Amino acid sequence: MSELHKFVFEGLPVRGMLVRLTDAWQDILRRRAQAGGYPAAVTELLGEMTAAAALMQANIKFNGSLTLQIMGDGPVKLAVAEVQPDLALRATATVMGEVAPDAPLSHMVNVTNQGRCAITLDPRDRLPGQQPYQGVVPLFGDRHEKLERISEVIEHYMLQSEQLDTRLVLAANDQVAAGLLIQRLPLQGEANLAGSGVARSDEDHIGRNEDYNRIAILAASLKREELLTLDADTILHRLFWEEDVRRFEPLTGEQGPRFACTCSRERVSSMLRSLGRDEVESIIAEQGGVEVGCDFCGAQYRFDPVDAAQVFLQADQQPPVNRQTH
Repeated sequence: MSELHKFVFEGLPVRGMLVRLTDAWQDILRRRAQAGGYPAAVTELLGEMTAAAALMQANIKFNGSLTLQIMGDGPVKLAVAEVQPDLALRATATVMGEVAPDAPLSHMVNVTNQGRCAITLDPRDRLPGQQPYQGVVPLFGDRHEKLERISEVIEHYMLQSEQLDTRLVLAANDQVAAGLLIQRLPLQGEANLAGSGVARSDEDHIGRNEDYNRIAILAASLKREELLTLDADTILHRLFWEEDVRRFEPLTGEQGPRFACTCSRERVSSMLRSLGRDEVESIIAEQGGVEVGCDFCGAQYRFDPVDAAQVFLQADQQPPVNRQTH
């Protein structure tokens, strides 16, 4: 069963989280298998992104969805992982072209160093006209060197945008997607993805806290196979057996990470309205109807000419719902 563990290091400005996606990740891949599945390197990338998105969502206090996406000019045009505040998650990737089994990140999405990573927070209680918060960063470092792992991209984002030292270890295959996050706590206030202020004194401690540096080095020693095959208790004991770690009750089942899709016929109807009546009618004239498939879960939504006409009916043109016909 998929699970997420939170923990802190007693007396130190350091917190951590460990996520293991098993059934949730396998559910995502099983649905994609109906469309041919992903190449091995894309499976690894998307799994790491899904684990990272779950860690970031659990790391902030935010009532809305967190979406992690990368886009670029390689064969992987877009990869998306979305996590709701209750840790319901989904993920998908658009692949157009061959991807080698051992392809690094730059070969998949950043061939000419123009790739981007976007982290979007969309509040559930967003006011009319209010825009989601989004941070966009390139897929290269301070010297324009290509970053070859999504963990490096996110660490760079957290350091540059949030002024928080972060160590992220990620791994995924066709069975498990897992991640370990270690982060230095801000000295004042709450610095997080939601864009809260960062104290100047906190910036001055970037890279200088010895406790964080020691724990981050221990975390970085975790090997890919260990993260994929060992349970959380074993991993935390092996890495931090000399540290005073206080763990919280793990999040599993309905409280933990699990696959769930937010698509619906109503959302598809809204999308069709955004296309416009002329565009939809031209599709119907050519194909006899409109069929829209969800990239995340594979659900198919079909609209025949009558269904499509209903989409564009204004509310005041619709018959009263309480009228009876005989």
